[in-house]
Amino acid sequence: MRKYFGTDGIRRIANTELTPELVYRVAKAGAYVLSKHAEHTPTILIGRDTRISGTLIESAMTAGFLSYGANVQLLGVIPTPGVAYLTKKLKADASVVISASHNTYEFNGIKYFSNKGMKIPDEIEEEIEEILEAGNFDELTAHPSKIGISEYREDLIDEYIYLLRKSFEENIEKNLKPDFSVALDVANGATYKVAEEVFKKLGINYKIINNSPNGFNINENCGSTHLEALKSFVKENNMSLGIAYDGDGDRCLAVDEEGNEIDGDILLAIFGNYLKDNERLNNNTIVATIMSNLGLNKFSKEYGIELKQTKVGDRYVLEEMLKNDYNLGGEQSGHIIMLDYNPTGDGILTSLMLIQILLEKNMKTSELCKIINKYPQVLVNVKVNNDKKTLYLEDEEIQNETEFKENGRVIIRASGTEPLIRVMLEGKEQKKIEQKALELAKLIELRLN
Repeated sequence: MRKYFGTDGIRRIANTELTPELVYRVAKAGAYVLSKHAEHTPTILIGRDTRISGTLIESAMTAGFLSYGANVQLLGVIPTPGVAYLTKKLKADASVVISASHNTYEFNGIKYFSNKGMKIPDEIEEEIEEILEAGNFDELTAHPSKIGISEYREDLIDEYIYLLRKSFEENIEKNLKPDFSVALDVANGATYKVAEEVFKKLGINYKIINNSPNGFNINENCGSTHLEALKSFVKENNMSLGIAYDGDGDRCLAVDEEGNEIDGDILLAIFGNYLKDNERLNNNTIVATIMSNLGLNKFSKEYGIELKQTKVGDRYVLEEMLKNDYNLGGEQSGHIIMLDYNPTGDGILTSLMLIQILLEKNMKTSELCKIINKYPQVLVNVKVNNDKKTLYLEDEEIQNETEFKENGRVIIRASGTEPLIRVMLEGKEQKKIEQKALELAKLIELRLN
């Protein structure tokens, strides 16, 4: 098992677990590995979200890269997909996003992206870990004449804004209605400037909430993990649609005009059907994970679309897409990957695709969402020690409780980013699955703590 990297990079409490010293070492090891695969001095982009520890970790990361001779371009506060896009467009050797995504402010994290704008493969992360643990690590130092240089390039965010605008402006401007209005919840995070700029340039009537980051309020009762305020705002202001991003801007969830949640499964169904109708759905296939609702399986059969499912994590969705030339995939949590535009989940891009479809079809949001009927699902998180997260696989008593024969299913998995085990039940009767989920969560807590 890897010591530092989880399913979404390294994520820990900033300054106590994710210390400047560790960050410096991770950067230096990363620069060493990248240099092995490049015949020139590597250039690395760094972007971050709005949490207070961002500049601390950015400074340590920059120092680590420079000390091994890599050059750095600092992008400032920018959504994760913006970093991914710029890495590929500018032909940088790699990039790093400093963010803990949907977690609260005290966490932070490090995500490496390759020169293709995609999360680096597991093998590269493992290679970085090997270097971190190597006995000669302190010898990895550039000659004084080869020390890297850094520069601030916050102006490059305009390139990302241009991508978003040019991809949708023709269709949106052609079909925009005066009474169409959108509520934006930017989670006091990385999209707080970009989203507003894009919506202004596209002429969309919008109102924005949770766009005053102070370093501590990222994801605090807002954004894609806390939709309650957005639901109320949409109904109180008679908005056509509500959009919520997470802290680093790679996820998007939505709310219809009646305040009902629109998750990633619903978005995949809407987008898949739209792309198929326009002969743009590569190999007639959507890629999702095993956590996707059974309703998505039934939708795909009804509409004649293939559904491929992977293990949990947007990196595994992307791997399947690249392997078989699919262009649409995602997760229930709102990571939607549209490879025709960007090689990673992109919250703003996702919201603009939804808006384009709504305007083209001239439908209410609630009507558009009737394309899929979802089964009731219950998700319970159980806190456990990090070193015990996988023991449920060997526990016979827990495994005996995972069989659910009443036209439903049970999935237990260890979180790749937090000290949690996630218990998901799905079935036809909400009360029954709620009761069984709580019973199973208590059993796991008893057996593993």
